[in-house]
Amino acid sequence: MTQQAHAQALADKHATLERIITQEASRPAPDTLRLAKLKREKLLLKEKLSGYEHH
Repeated sequence: MTQQAHAQALADKHATLERIITQEASRPAPDTLRLAKLKREKLLLKEKLSGYEHH
């Protein structure tokens, strides 16, 4: 997998997590533990993506 393809895959996962987080947060009783886990995972992906932007 090329670096560009890997970066795109990470960006796609990041966007998917954003949608899931939005859906979970809009529920009448959101699962705060799940939200925290999803947000941490999204942040890790963002950090990995920023590493590609600097290369």
